[in-house]
Amino acid sequence: MIRLLVIAGPTASGKTALAVALARRLDGEIVNADSQQVYRGLDVGTAKPTPAERAAVPHHLLDVVDAGEGMDAARFAALADAAIADIAARGRLPIVAGGTGLYLRALLHGVVAAPGRDPALRARLEEEALRLGRPALHARLAAIDPEAAARIRPNDLVRIVRALEIAAGGRRPSELHAEHAFQPDRYAALLLALDPPRAALHARIDARVAEIFAGGLLDEARALAARTGGALPPRLPIGYAEALACVRGELELAEAIRRVQVAHRRYARRQVIWLRRERGVEWIAPPVDVEALARRVENG
Repeated sequence: MIRLLVIAGPTASGKTALAVALARRLDGEIVNADSQQVYRGLDVGTAKPTPAERAAVPHHLLDVVDAGEGMDAARFAALADAAIADIAARGRLPIVAGGTGLYLRALLHGVVAAPGRDPALRARLEEEALRLGRPALHARLAAIDPEAAARIRPNDLVRIVRALEIAAGGRRPSELHAEHAFQPDRYAALLLALDPPRAALHARIDARVAEIFAGGLLDEARALAARTGGALPPRLPIGYAEALACVRGELELAEAIRRVQVAHRRYARRQVIWLRRERGVEWIAPPVDVEALARRVENG
C-alpha cells in the first residue's frame, strides 16, 4: 500500500505553505485536492500556489479543466491515483494538500457506486432553481431524504442538484453517504488537518479576500466573461460572480469584498464540519513545528 501524507483543513488555514515546507524537507511532491484550483485561468480567485511555491516543489492536478467543464470526485480520484503512483514510483513522497472533503474521501476510501449524471435532468433542475429559487429545490430534497437535506445548505445548488439526481436514479443520498464511512483505506495515509482558532482563521480569510480583489480577481472575472460571451459558467469558485458584478457596476467593491468574505467563512465552517466526520483525522493547531513534523513523518 502506497504511503502518503495528507494536509487538510479549512480555507486560508495555511495548507499550501505547510505542504511546500514539508515537501522540501521530505523529498515530496504535492497533489492538489482543492476543487477550485483545478480550473485553468482562475489563479488569483482560487489562491493557487504562487509561482515561487510551484517552482520550489512539483505540483500536480492544478489547471486540469476549463471553467464550466465537469470535474467530480471520481474523476479527481482517478487523476490523483495516477499522480500518486508516479510520484511513489520515483521514490518520492506524495503529499496531498487541499480542503475539499469529498475529493479526499474519494481518494482515501474510494467512490461508492451511484447513479450517473443526467444532463437533461440537471438542466431542468437548474432552470427550476432560477425560476423558483434554490430553497424550493432544497425543500424537495428534504421531502425525499431529510437526512441528506440537513447536510446541504439551501443555497448550495451543486449539491442539491446532485442529491436529487441520485434520488431520481433510485438511491437515497444519505445511504451513499453512510456507505462511504465504511469503505476500506486505499492508502497508508497520515491525515493531518490544520485547526487555527476561529477568530484567527476569520482574520486570515478576510485579509486573503481583500488581497485577491486587489491582486487581480476583477481582471480574471472580466477575462472569463469575455471567453464565455458574457455569461459566467455554472459552478464557479467563490467570488467570481461578485467580482463580475463589480466590474459591471452592479455591486460596489466594498460590498463585493464583504459578501465574498462571508461566503468564505461559511465555506470554512463546512470544511471543518466535514473533516470532523472523517475517521483518522489528526488536528494540529498552528503554528506548526515543521522540522518536528517532518521528523515524525520520516519515522513513520
